Amino acid sequence: MSKTRTLAEPFKIKMVEPIRLTTEEYRIDVLKKAGYNPFLIRSDDVYIDLLTDSGTSAMSDHQWAGIMLGDESYAGAHSWEHLEKVVKDLTGMPYVLPTHQGRAAERILYGILGGKGKVFISNTHFDTTRANIEFTGAEAFDCLHENALDTATLMPFKGNMDIQKARELIKIYGKQNIGALILTVTNNSAGGQPVSMQNAKELRQLCDEFGLLFVIDGCRVAENSYFIKHREPGYGENTYREIAHEMIYLADAFIMSAKKDGLANIGGLLVMKDEALAQKCTNLLIISEGFATYGGLTGRDMEAIAIGLDEVFDPDYLHYRIKSTEYLGRHLDEKGIPVIKPFGGHAIYVDAGKLYPHIPADKYPGQALVCDLYTKGGIRCVEVGSVMFGKYNEHGHLLAAKTELVRLAIPRRVYTQSHIEYVIDVFDDIIEDKQKTTGLKITYEPPFLRHFTARFERL
Repeated sequence: MSKTRTLAEPFKIKMVEPIRLTTEEYRIDVLKKAGYNPFLIRSDDVYIDLLTDSGTSAMSDHQWAGIMLGDESYAGAHSWEHLEKVVKDLTGMPYVLPTHQGRAAERILYGILGGKGKVFISNTHFDTTRANIEFTGAEAFDCLHENALDTATLMPFKGNMDIQKARELIKIYGKQNIGALILTVTNNSAGGQPVSMQNAKELRQLCDEFGLLFVIDGCRVAENSYFIKHREPGYGENTYREIAHEMIYLADAFIMSAKKDGLANIGGLLVMKDEALAQKCTNLLIISEGFATYGGLTGRDMEAIAIGLDEVFDPDYLHYRIKSTEYLGRHLDEKGIPVIKPFGGHAIYVDAGKLYPHIPADKYPGQALVCDLYTKGGIRCVEVGSVMFGKYNEHGHLLAAKTELVRLAIPRRVYTQSHIEYVIDVFDDIIEDKQKTTGLKITYEPPFLRHFTARFERL
């Protein structure tokens, strides 16, 4: 009789990097000096780093071998040709621009499409997307379904855009003022939730109806393809790459941070169908990033991305990736920790507002949990709530985010099962002391992307 077996990592370890578990007293001092902002903590003082899955992946032996073959020619390098071929095969789009990371691609595209009076509509804009749009003077609106941010609601594709809400916004602002409709897959700010193929097709139809530009932000498109294959009727026999290709080709443009599903430590992509738009983007890229065939990347980086974009669709890898994330979520849920369900692909999101109901939004319960996880276990993670997305009204009062989340983002191919077990154990201490936890106040913040460099004090 067969039995359920432990899910083992589908790789062997060839090289190790030491990590150090410090004392709680030491971490309290480190956190205070960092202004209670884990972004400002040295990596040597972190034990388990779940701050982001961006650029933190462990590269494979093939990627490291590819790095040795990197062609560092300024123009027309064979490493560029390799990357260009892989990206064109994946997207079906003819115009490929490499950038040093995803937010550079955003700045170029939305710098051209944006401006005062323009409106961008998304399922959920992530922090850098929103900042790059608003920096141009444009406005960014999110269109999620009503129950998508409810941690307990079980929907197979909670990351979908609400097409009816998007249609209403188009009518309110006028199609001539819409910069683009952006579909983020998976939907990072909404709990790493996937987007269905049907939703992407409906958005394509909406854009065709009004003559609007459709952009896919697909930095986790391989993980999204996994959910489509296993949850959406009609895709069970398709490969993950086939599903990704079908979804991407629905769009007019494709943006990707290759630091996620590119399995690389740096890099981004801006890919388009329209020649005129591509030429404008190329001109801006050359001014700010580098020549059009390297875009701020070395040849060895482009080799690593090209190989990573192939490896990320490996069925064994994707199965392990999704199931190991699910393992963390399931065990936290069993402890009574409020987490967004169903579990996403790259991270588990804890609802700190529900975990710490005694801390109001303007005292930042998510940031309080972020600080507690570091203090109690040396775990670094990030708040996705009113620190990241809150704004002030004309009277200086906080307009809170819809949810006060904390993201535990899992780097790819980095941590083993025992590391995840350690994270689960630290939450026992969080539960035991949660009534003692106090909120924070901001003592410094920049005008954009404040969560990166803001400083806080405990209340």
